[in-house]
Amino acid sequence: MTEESKDLHSIQNLKGVGPKSASSLNNLGIFTIPDAVMHLPFRYEDRSFVTPIGDTAYQVPVLIEGEIMKSTVVFRGRRMLFTEIYDGTGKLTMRMFNFAMAQHKALEEGKMIRCYGNITPGPNGKQMIHPQYQIFEREQPIEIEDNLTPIYPTTSGLQQNKLKKIIETSIKFCEENNLLKEDPSKGSYSKFGNLLETLKFLHKPPVDTNITDLIEGKHPAQKVLIKEELIAHMLCAGILKNELEGRTGPLMAEESGNEGSFLDSLPFHLTEAQKRTWREIKIDLTGKNPMRRLLQGDVGSGKTLVGALSALHAKSNGWQTALLCPTEILAEQHFNSFQTWFDHLGIKTELLTGSTKAKDKKQIVKELAKGEIDILIGTHAIFQSGVDFDRLGLTIIDEQHRFGVHQRFSMLEKGGKEQLSPHQLIMTATPIPRTLAMTVYGSLETSVIDELPPGRNPVQTSSRPDSLRDKVIKRVEEVCLTGKRAYWVCTLIEDSEELEAQSAEELFKEISQSLPKLKVGLVHGRLKKDEKDSVIEKFRKGDIQLLVCTTVIEVGVDVPDATLMIIENPERLGLSQLHQLRGRVGRKANTESHCLLLYKEPLSGMAEERIKTMEMTNDGFQIAEKDLELRGAGDIYGIRQSGLMDLKIANPIRDSELLVEAQDEALELSRNETEFAETLVKRWIGNRVDYSES
Repeated sequence: MTEESKDLHSIQNLKGVGPKSASSLNNLGIFTIPDAVMHLPFRYEDRSFVTPIGDTAYQVPVLIEGEIMKSTVVFRGRRMLFTEIYDGTGKLTMRMFNFAMAQHKALEEGKMIRCYGNITPGPNGKQMIHPQYQIFEREQPIEIEDNLTPIYPTTSGLQQNKLKKIIETSIKFCEENNLLKEDPSKGSYSKFGNLLETLKFLHKPPVDTNITDLIEGKHPAQKVLIKEELIAHMLCAGILKNELEGRTGPLMAEESGNEGSFLDSLPFHLTEAQKRTWREIKIDLTGKNPMRRLLQGDVGSGKTLVGALSALHAKSNGWQTALLCPTEILAEQHFNSFQTWFDHLGIKTELLTGSTKAKDKKQIVKELAKGEIDILIGTHAIFQSGVDFDRLGLTIIDEQHRFGVHQRFSMLEKGGKEQLSPHQLIMTATPIPRTLAMTVYGSLETSVIDELPPGRNPVQTSSRPDSLRDKVIKRVEEVCLTGKRAYWVCTLIEDSEELEAQSAEELFKEISQSLPKLKVGLVHGRLKKDEKDSVIEKFRKGDIQLLVCTTVIEVGVDVPDATLMIIENPERLGLSQLHQLRGRVGRKANTESHCLLLYKEPLSGMAEERIKTMEMTNDGFQIAEKDLELRGAGDIYGIRQSGLMDLKIANPIRDSELLVEAQDEALELSRNETEFAETLVKRWIGNRVDYSES
């Protein structure tokens, strides 16, 4: 796809997609109209028939329809909306915790409503908690779907119905403009079948399609795409590896003068795992080709210190270092650590983020280009044009999955006047399953810190239903009044129409009222930086005892004295994210820490399994394997904000029998059909993007 056609096919050019919707779609990795068609459902529901309320069974998802008899807001500890529905065979209550007043007004007595969800026992008989619903007039009934209903991965500000319409419109656009259609005369294309027809089938499978096969990824239409996607990622790994092998990296001596004095200044000794990984990195730094090494280590294992040793080594050899962080909070934390460690050695460290004042940024850019700054720590601001190094020898990328591959590669072009490609050390606290590392992550060498510092106790994890909320609040008060600090993590910033999740703002009000003896703070992503920094600093000092927050604290907030974490609605988070959040506590030696998962009943089978896994183990690799098994992968090569790989349909564990075959075919395509290989990479992973102007 040319740049001109890519612009023409931008998702913003699609009818019904405004700037706000486009931004939400971009968060899902949807930038073009074909991208939308490639955005596949992660599960399906059968909504092809209405079940009479009198015939419904508990814990079974059903579609019901009836008349709204009454809709009432009640206060039972918190605000709730009860809507009574009657269909002639029985009565059902729709119960909502998070709702807008506009929703309440729309639920008028006498109107008809269609709901889809699980039936559970309630105080007044059968109930549905936060079902998906549609309101309509009796005279204008809604047609029943004649296909299985696709459920898509979505994001804030983009509801399922809106996303479905966008995808349907995108499919029509592709049909009319001959996109995603293949030339059957070309052997490779025919081997993979008719792409657009396959995609259309998966977006709207006929109602008689085996739904179990679809959910388990066993349908023949899925198998075609799964294999193609695996091939694309293996091709990409090969391309990246080949690019690097053709480059020259900065040469460094095996030893550096300051290493001994730096280690002697630390109030602790390196663990054996830290020593081993540092030796592996040091060997790479002496090589001719630029290092590309992944440093994995669980939260609190001491990755940052190994990164600091690498930066020190580069400085001793006359090279600059760039340390890239996904958030300003994390960048500031690293900056403070590096200053503490290196100031006495005369090593100059600076911080560059989006919040850096223009005057300060100008000075930093000037000194950086002259080689007067040894280590630059920052966020995406480092990618910007005009931020140039004198002799960049090492790039350290923290939480690599939060940066796109093209962003990471853009740093290879910032080597300075020597025009060499800097070494890259990529750090992550999200353990990458060995299955994944061996197959799709072949472009990187891997080091693992598999040992925690002495004295670190595993975080004790337990779970409780939301019905015990009052007891949990009381327990939090008891803990905080002993001088300890606690996090209370929410999955949303504000009320949502579709998600039954406690908003941070609502919880902050509830906790503040319930616990007047405590000093409570609130942090979420929409706060201004100064406000956020102020609250976190107060929490760090102990002026705030309980921090109500969103998952913004997943990466970068380090408060060793925090020993308790409550995670609201853990059923809405993946295992890796739950594990990363839990890692914010338990960071102080010889101190017991606890994590409580406060879930909403009833739990799905998958959610229950995730919670049990968290209670059973603190091993990040076990958790990563289980997470991959349960929900597939996230983002390695893409720019999405969570997960490990940008996999739309494949699951390397579930589809393990295809891996060897996919590797063989990827090798064959790279040798004999380079044009089609390039097509596959663009289709599933995307084009290279220049982020220098971002």
